[in-house]
Amino acid sequence: MGFFKDFKDDFSEAVNDLVPDAEELEPTEEATVNTLDEEIDVASELSKLDGLLEQVTKRVDGEQSAAATTQTNEVNKTLEDKIQMDTKEVVNETVQTTAQQPVAPVAPSAPVADETAVITAGMKINGNVESTGSVDVQGSIEGNIVCNGKLVVTGTVHGNSTSAEFFADAAKIEGEVNTSGTAKIGVGSVIIGNISATSAVIAGAVKGDIDVQGPVVVDTSAVVMGNIKSRSVQINNGAVIEGFCSQCYADVDVEGLFA
Repeated sequence: MGFFKDFKDDFSEAVNDLVPDAEELEPTEEATVNTLDEEIDVASELSKLDGLLEQVTKRVDGEQSAAATTQTNEVNKTLEDKIQMDTKEVVNETVQTTAQQPVAPVAPSAPVADETAVITAGMKINGNVESTGSVDVQGSIEGNIVCNGKLVVTGTVHGNSTSAEFFADAAKIEGEVNTSGTAKIGVGSVIIGNISATSAVIAGAVKGDIDVQGPVVVDTSAVVMGNIKSRSVQINNGAVIEGFCSQCYADVDVEGLFA
């Protein structure tokens, strides 16, 4: 405590030296100086200040909300423009790619000429035969036959045949028989080879598989050594079949019945 007292005395002497008339001043008493004309209502002033703060806060929030809305709109517009540009680029690339790809030509149906080529009984041909009309083979052909019309064979053919319709009567054929129409194998005909058609009537002898999208009729005089696949099959009494029959083209779900 002595240290602080000495320091106080020294400080007082220094002040007296700097201000020699300090002793003449009136004694210093603590007083409150009011520079206002009237007393201030503190509660009222605080309430006014709170209202002002609320207004300022609302204004700032409104400005921030407007700025955020403007920024969001600008971002959305930018995204929409980007999406439109990307969509246009994709469409253009698709159009260019489609234009570059060649279009596969559609094969027109083969026209059938109104004429019939006849191979007489005494004629023998070594080679293939093609015709835009029909062909009637009464003689012998060593080769393949292609015709747009009807193929009638009453002679001998050693080769494959393709036609719009096929008819064999007392014929001897070694080769595949393909037709887009009906195949009729008459009595006395012998075919060694597979038969493919939309429908078939078998009255002769066939050594090969029969694949028909529609119905098959196996007549009384028929002998079939091979399998039959068809939509439906009719086997008359007396027919001989060495193979199995499958109605795989039928509309009935056979496997579903036993599931």
